Amino acid sequence: MRVTKGVQIVAGTALLALAVAACGGGASDSGGTAAGGGGETPVRMEIGEPQELLNPQNTTETEGSEVLAAVFSPLVRYDENKQPVEEAAESITTSDSKVWTIKLKSGYTWHDGTPVTAADYARAWNYAALQDNAMSSSYFFGRVDGYADVHPGEGKTPTAKEMKGLKVVDDSTLEVTLTAPFSQFKTMLGYTAFYPMPKAALGSDGKVTQQFGEQPIGQGLFKLDKPYKKGTDQTIDLTVYDKFPGAKPKNWKKLQFKVYTSSETAFNDLQAENLDIHDSLPPSTIATAKSVLGDRYHDEPDAAVGYIGVPLQYNPEFKDPQVRKAISLAIDRKTITETVFSGTRAPADDFINPAIPGYRQGACDACTYNPAEAKKLYDAAKGPKTIELGYNADGGHKEWIEAVANNLRANLGIEVTPKPFEKFQGILDALDAKEYKGLFRMGWSIDYPSAENYLTPIFGTGSIGTGSNYGGYSNKAFDDLVAKGDQASDAAEGLKFYQQADDILIKDLPYIPVYFYRSNFGYSSKVKNVKLNLLNQVNWVDIEKA
Repeated sequence: MRVTKGVQIVAGTALLALAVAACGGGASDSGGTAAGGGGETPVRMEIGEPQELLNPQNTTETEGSEVLAAVFSPLVRYDENKQPVEEAAESITTSDSKVWTIKLKSGYTWHDGTPVTAADYARAWNYAALQDNAMSSSYFFGRVDGYADVHPGEGKTPTAKEMKGLKVVDDSTLEVTLTAPFSQFKTMLGYTAFYPMPKAALGSDGKVTQQFGEQPIGQGLFKLDKPYKKGTDQTIDLTVYDKFPGAKPKNWKKLQFKVYTSSETAFNDLQAENLDIHDSLPPSTIATAKSVLGDRYHDEPDAAVGYIGVPLQYNPEFKDPQVRKAISLAIDRKTITETVFSGTRAPADDFINPAIPGYRQGACDACTYNPAEAKKLYDAAKGPKTIELGYNADGGHKEWIEAVANNLRANLGIEVTPKPFEKFQGILDALDAKEYKGLFRMGWSIDYPSAENYLTPIFGTGSIGTGSNYGGYSNKAFDDLVAKGDQASDAAEGLKFYQQADDILIKDLPYIPVYFYRSNFGYSSKVKNVKLNLLNQVNWVDIEKA
């Protein structure tokens, strides 16, 4: 669940996309203070500080997405077979994969008591897509007919305020027309960007208010008790919304997200039972976690990917793909995953994670450790003699980044300087502003279970500036193959085109895949039945107080 997420990317989605966002850590407390000032001690979970205020249409990293997933109910969730299942939607149907009809379930109300309608979805999606609003999730709506009118691109002025492909048929029915068939559209609808927006979110100027961003009015399981003051508050306090029409936790109502700037500090709080759930344990704590937590420690497959990102559009020193290939060949993935990560990661050998259909074992030949070939290629391509390697220090990344730096120093004969950013937000902001020109740590946690989600949001030309394409990679052949996959008549045919697009990434290496994540999480003795879903978000309904 971390972008880098999203993901933007895994804090986005991504992540994704959603990106893999960092875990945060603040000061420890006694653990006895109830959320919202009531008498009940809350269930407490660690997160890193969200990159932005809590606006779904501007949240594409995992930290903010975790909070919003508790406040909003998605149109679909995903079953054990990674298939979308209706949640807030009653049905999602199409006869041609181009025109989609979404029927809403009855009974959903906003936290202020007003009913949720199809117009609330149209409002949210149009707001996200409109270029003037500069929402980070805008590219997710690029397939909707009329997107080009509201989001024509940098330096151009929108000719419309709303996408003509969105039609509110009645209070419970939204019709969506795409510019071309896209078989994965229903699968996308579980992502944060597709949450609805109440009228109350907008001010007199038509913009989302700061008040809404600090205390969003949702239609999900939990309601915020008070505004969250980003940069000041160390907790986000919530209470179960009594009128939520779905299932609710059995014996508790209070939830508290605790904001940390150190994953290790959060683990210390978990051991002291001042924290109940830590969903991204850092490598330095794994051995202790296994010993101290016992069966309350979990190591499970995860669909995320960890990369070394390359600023292709912003630094000509990395323009030659042979330079990037040499860097990739110089990285000892097996030792890093086995030693630095204590076996809780797997060496990456594809851009698509093994958890999702489309992965091919050994597809990335440049992901094989070959220091002699790396040196030969690097010298021939006249790669840079000095490299800076940026990473966010709040996510437990220091050890593996330093291991990569040592690999590059030893195998390429160059100077490598790791550069820590205090928070994940810092590196994302620097990349957004095109200010950072070194290699950088990046991760991707899926927004929805499709091979396409490892391609378009991170490497599509349309995702530059509006998505999670932080390196500025653009390749028309890649974009065309993804489009063919999108428009294929069935999933199997589409997957063939996605894999061909994946082959272009393997050749170009716009990012360098380093490892596949595993989900390493733990919880206190005060709770039980803690589970993570496919998006690495907690299933709150299943949890019981012990």
